[in-house]
Amino acid sequence: MTVCDSHCHVSPYWYEPVESLLFHMDRNGVEQAVLVQYMGQYDNAYQFDCARDNPGRFASVVLVDARKPAAVEELERLAARGAAGVRLRPDTRSPGDDPLAIWRKAEELGLAVSCSGDAGAFAADAFAEVVRAVPKLPIVLEHLGAVNTPDAEAAPNPLRQRVFALARFPNVYIKFHGLGEICRRTSPVEQPFPFKRDGLRILEMAHEAFGPDRMMWGSDYPPVSGREGYANALRLAIEPFGEKSEEEREKMFGGTARRVFGLV
Repeated sequence: MTVCDSHCHVSPYWYEPVESLLFHMDRNGVEQAVLVQYMGQYDNAYQFDCARDNPGRFASVVLVDARKPAAVEELERLAARGAAGVRLRPDTRSPGDDPLAIWRKAEELGLAVSCSGDAGAFAADAFAEVVRAVPKLPIVLEHLGAVNTPDAEAAPNPLRQRVFALARFPNVYIKFHGLGEICRRTSPVEQPFPFKRDGLRILEMAHEAFGPDRMMWGSDYPPVSGREGYANALRLAIEPFGEKSEEEREKMFGGTARRVFGLV
């Protein structure tokens, strides 16, 4: 299985530099990764340097300050430099006459959106209207659309159902991450699977809604290092999909991310 990590953060000033990520990727047989700019950092130069210095290994998802009038032009410049996507929030709006200008520009440029937000924002009708307005724009919901913890709400999980109902739009995808943010850890820690399995129903619901063609694994490195660690974020996330076909796992753990973010 050729693995592509769809969600990593690197920086010499916050989190970890790219060399640390490359160590974990090489140690765990991860061929490629998507570098997702962390919130508040609008200087994307380091990510472009990482992609340039490691040809074929990284795609760069940039961040722009959409509140600024020149944000659309800035996104054009970043796309020309090789950006594969842009990170937006569900409620991101542009100033001026067209509040969806930044979304439309991303669609026009052939980029993908890695979408970060809370469950309420994803579930809101306003976000569904955004998705409907840009049908050719791949929009990837990070962290299972923020309904990624077993204790987020009581059954029948109405908020989770609204978020997963976004699968009715063919341009919406979803990221799932290490089980440390999905399941409760066993105590004492059990081996070789140190998580309570009741939380795994979230993954099955996501699979039922989106299917392998619109699901992608991402480690969430380096925050994952404070949970189960990079290796376990990959190894243990594969285990719940053990009964799926090899073709499905290939898509969820690499193929879908490579296709959406233009990695070959």
